[in-house]
Amino acid sequence: MLVLSLLGINPLPFMEGLQQAQQQDPQMQPSDQPYQEGAEEAALREMTEVVLADTEDTWSQLLPGHGIDYQPPTLVLFSEMVRSECGGASAASGPFYCPLDQKVYLDMSFYSELHQRFGAPGDFAQAYVIAHEVGHHVQNLVGTAQQVREAQEQAGQAQANDLSVRMELQADCFAGVWAATAQRSRQLLSEGDIEEALGAASAIGDDRIQRQTQGYVVPDAFTHGSGEQRQRWFMRGYEAGRPDNCDTFKAKPL
Repeated sequence: MLVLSLLGINPLPFMEGLQQAQQQDPQMQPSDQPYQEGAEEAALREMTEVVLADTEDTWSQLLPGHGIDYQPPTLVLFSEMVRSECGGASAASGPFYCPLDQKVYLDMSFYSELHQRFGAPGDFAQAYVIAHEVGHHVQNLVGTAQQVREAQEQAGQAQANDLSVRMELQADCFAGVWAATAQRSRQLLSEGDIEEALGAASAIGDDRIQRQTQGYVVPDAFTHGSGEQRQRWFMRGYEAGRPDNCDTFKAKPL
């Protein structure tokens, strides 16, 4: 199973651990009750939906040139835990995309965590989160996700990690492509927006997260790329404005 997430954290242990706990305690089953929100969450949801709709405009414009009719992903907002076709997940896994059901999963509390824990405030930092996950949806539609999954099944751990990094950096590049198209076609961006996105990209790099969680950095264990790499590929997509410039799988170096 390939689960595509924003953070340099493998969500599978959270999913597997949650599923084991659910088997032992039925009361921990993900709730099927509608998502409940307050006024602040409602504002964040509306912003999220606006960004998601704008990504649809971008990819509906770009992908037909590659012979693909864009079908947008479904957004699922949840609190604490959620059930997806990729398994159950808790908020600790961060935002993620499940290719099996073509849905983007987002716990709204992550926006405050992005600001408070990662030091990356701002509306456009949040927009970058959404655009990155939509980038994974694009990878799924064009077949990249399937190809990477098959290659990882035949690879050793180091090569599997490298493929994961390239996958994540391409999603960052696709987020940059969306930002460029949104600005060029719809003048969506304001002063300082790109700096907010770059701040978020740096803050959630594998190096920063490893340093926060374990006190030291192990580059061979990267699965999402360093903060510098994530910034570079976002800017590559933004400056080029074309998905053709986002081939991380042929890039040397990253």
